[in-house]
Amino acid sequence: MKILVVYYSVKGATEALARAIGRGIEMTSGCEAVLRAAPPVAAQSSQSLPAVPDSGAPYVAKDDLRDCGGLALGSPTRFGAPSAPIQHFLDGLAAEWVSGALASKPAAVFTSSNSMHGGQEATLLSLAVPLLHHGMVLAGIPYTEPELRKTLSGGSPYGASHVERASENGLTGEEKTLAEALGRRLASLAQALAP
Repeated sequence: MKILVVYYSVKGATEALARAIGRGIEMTSGCEAVLRAAPPVAAQSSQSLPAVPDSGAPYVAKDDLRDCGGLALGSPTRFGAPSAPIQHFLDGLAAEWVSGALASKPAAVFTSSNSMHGGQEATLLSLAVPLLHHGMVLAGIPYTEPELRKTLSGGSPYGASHVERASENGLTGEEKTLAEALGRRLASLAQALAP
């Protein structure tokens, strides 16, 4: 079963969370993580972007959504909200909403920010709202994950997160463990909810 992990990342922190969630997904027998990036957007552009990014995950396509058994959606926090590329991606899913392409599939959300109080939980909740409109079943991180009580950086019951200033070397141990736990939970739910 393919579980789609869609993200936008500028400096690599959100991508690191996506990869950790992907590892968690692949810890579940029979599940494969499919990482896809949301392409950047600009208010005005004189040139179009290449169809394939120079590096990183390929850009997400509508077929990826139709073919997935579940979705993890991630964005950097921008003043307590998702980034423009992720919002643009979500805004383009009217046909998938009308057709119910994502209905009854599990979903999870993740984010990163530069500071501890950068609006991570607001971003996670903002990412969740359109997924609920699509009829998706939202998965969070339960407090049965011990790292959720221990973390001094990222991690929330609403989804996986990373605080850049908490670690100079990428994800902290707790952030990585929580992201992997979210991936495992998403994969397990996908298997349970599969028709």
